[in-house]
Amino acid sequence: MAYDNDNIFAKILRGDAPAHTVYEDDHTLAFLDVMPQADGHTLVLPKTPAANIFDIDPGALGPLMCTVQTVARGVREAFPADGIRISQLNGPAAGQTVFHLHVHIIPCLEGRPRTPHATNMADPSVLAEHAEQLRAALDRLSGA
Repeated sequence: MAYDNDNIFAKILRGDAPAHTVYEDDHTLAFLDVMPQADGHTLVLPKTPAANIFDIDPGALGPLMCTVQTVARGVREAFPADGIRISQLNGPAAGQTVFHLHVHIIPCLEGRPRTPHATNMADPSVLAEHAEQLRAALDRLSGA
């Protein structure tokens, strides 16, 4: 599959589309999913164009996973949960809907079902509030 430079995540990376960004470094960007499966559902993606795990340079995976770990700690802090689901989907049959490699971080509560993947748009004001909570948690964890 050829990489599409006009996918929504490429647009977010270029600043051509908005996102509720919670973390950014030279290699990665993390922001809230606009169709969350739970409060605090966050996406982490590499800045390197890659449609899926098979297309990315292996050297870019280390920084991606370091950011996943950092942001997952923040999600756990900001949205106390019984567990954290970390998933990465490859191809339409696996449920991938945006063809830029990304990792989902989803807080999970015992006995509370998650909303199905890519079904309901969240209220932007709620996302803004959740993004602030997560940024504050990340700041506390980094000692900032």
